[in-house]
Amino acid sequence: MKIAVLVKQVPGSESALPLNNYQNWIEESSVTFVMNPPDNYALEEALLIKERLDEGEVVIVSMGPDRVQKVIREGLAKGADRGIHIKESPEIVKDPLLIAKSFTTVLKEENFDLVLSGLQSDDTGMGQTGVLIGEMLGASTATLAIETRLEGDHIKVKRELEAGWFQWVQLPLPASISIQSGLNTPRYPSLKGIMGAKKKVIKCISSDLASKQAQTIDKIFIPQTSKQTEVIEADVDVAVSRIVEILKSEIKVF
Repeated sequence: MKIAVLVKQVPGSESALPLNNYQNWIEESSVTFVMNPPDNYALEEALLIKERLDEGEVVIVSMGPDRVQKVIREGLAKGADRGIHIKESPEIVKDPLLIAKSFTTVLKEENFDLVLSGLQSDDTGMGQTGVLIGEMLGASTATLAIETRLEGDHIKVKRELEAGWFQWVQLPLPASISIQSGLNTPRYPSLKGIMGAKKKVIKCISSDLASKQAQTIDKIFIPQTSKQTEVIEADVDVAVSRIVEILKSEIKVF
């Protein structure tokens, strides 16, 4: 069983996010980057599948500038066998279609049985890459996976639907599956794993994205907040009516 795990490096949740208005993006020199949390669950699921089978290979595949090798090494320290770095420079691509094309070129050469990715990234949150890759590879695809069961040349996936509903689907391999956060408990790298990760191979491949981006981010900005207090001094019926009106028209919870 050969499993690819797509891992993205994103700004940490506690990191400052200063904006670079010239590039319409954040000022990366002031940001602390970490492994995308949903991808961490995908990596753990791949490692668990390998352990249950007692055989196979888990490969970290990441796209970005040189700094992404940090999260690739983190994945190797947790137990992945090797890494592939799709080098991206100088401008970071944010179009999911172009990103999927770049990943697909590499994944096709490797002939993976299973491609796992986090449901979405914590920075742009588009949630499209895993699905697009499945389509481009001609593989079966599932999203919102909260449980997986490998059965021969098929994989059963439990999907989280709306309103508390769930769905079991059976997919033939190869398959591309987007993992929902929370389906497992990601492990921490051990000291032995950290030392061993230094000896594991990271293959670097130049990204070839000559096509024009079809989807771009128009503007990055910090939301403006305002605080207003309204004191309702009226009888009960009038006060209730006003509160309901506020909840409907201003707070919009109804």
